[in-house]
Amino acid sequence: MQIYYIRSIKKQCRGDYVNILEVNKFFPPHIGGIETIIAQRAYYLSKFPDTKIKVLVCQEQGAGKTEILRGIEIIRCGSIGTYFSCPVSFSFFWKFRELSEWADVIEFHTPFPPGDLACLLSGCRCRVVISWHSDIIRQKKLLFFYQPVLRAFLKRADCIITATQGHIDGSAFLPEFREKCKIIPYPAEKQKHQHFTPILTKKLYQQGRIKLLFVGRLVYYKGVEILLKAFRQVKHCELFLCGTGVLEPDLRKKAAGMPVHFLGNLSHENLQSAFADCDIFILPSVENAEAFGIVQMEAMAYGKPVINTDLPTGVPYVSIDHETGLTVPPKDVKALAEAITILASSPELRKQYGENGKLRIEKYYNCERIMKQIYEILKG
Repeated sequence: MQIYYIRSIKKQCRGDYVNILEVNKFFPPHIGGIETIIAQRAYYLSKFPDTKIKVLVCQEQGAGKTEILRGIEIIRCGSIGTYFSCPVSFSFFWKFRELSEWADVIEFHTPFPPGDLACLLSGCRCRVVISWHSDIIRQKKLLFFYQPVLRAFLKRADCIITATQGHIDGSAFLPEFREKCKIIPYPAEKQKHQHFTPILTKKLYQQGRIKLLFVGRLVYYKGVEILLKAFRQVKHCELFLCGTGVLEPDLRKKAAGMPVHFLGNLSHENLQSAFADCDIFILPSVENAEAFGIVQMEAMAYGKPVINTDLPTGVPYVSIDHETGLTVPPKDVKALAEAITILASSPELRKQYGENGKLRIEKYYNCERIMKQIYEILKG
């Protein structure tokens, strides 16, 4: 199957400023790592005096609307619903064509197949930058038919940004476009709050226990079921699960009788308090859909040791095994239980890994430096 698309002569930037269009499935308040990234990207890029930013996304369901948030125009296209993790929006395509005439550069946050198609079919003449967050993992049958479109889209791109080398090496598509890829890690914002409520300590069933924290959606690839199985083998700890998702009812049944707290979705302030108050942060992800794990950086910024899994993605590139925490094989209940026990029983090791993590964040994930690198790529 051969994909043909129009690629006209590229537009030149308009004088001394550049129009940047950010394209993604959704935008906050929709909860998700990519949504957090695109919001952060838009807000920081808007601070550059020679840029104009617009964001094009979809509604999960319902009529479209346009709003101004922190001085940025957010265009939310109407959708008839979300299927196979993707919104179905017909208005997205004509709105994209309209905005592509305005833009000098478009940054696509993938995976988002309608964005790929809109780019190829519109004949847009501007620079195209892809921020590759993950391969399409779960919809393998659909991916079989979609591969030609995706490869044509990658061929069309002027640059592909990935957060780690693992995103490239572990991808089924990026190795053949390696020469276009630039590795720029996700930035970590400085923590602004100095005083936090001991939100987890207050909820302990028994004071003095080690507080284990998980933050994320309660969905298949996060590995919370494995975490609960491992937690049964751990003593003197209590587990705090922050987030909601389709697996929550089943996970609550599995957690019955154990010192496990389901916190739901916390406000930003309470979430930061949870990071500050925990003793160990755990990201037990089991599938490649977990491409990075931004929450690791948030925990490390507060000086917390991290337990993560050795996925062939960017996850183990964030928190380093035996440096800022411990890394275990995915789905290995015994190894995860042992890692928790090691850190829970050693305050000195928790402190050492936590301090190393904080230094790593300051050295490699400085927000201002990273945003400037992204700006330079987008500006071309």
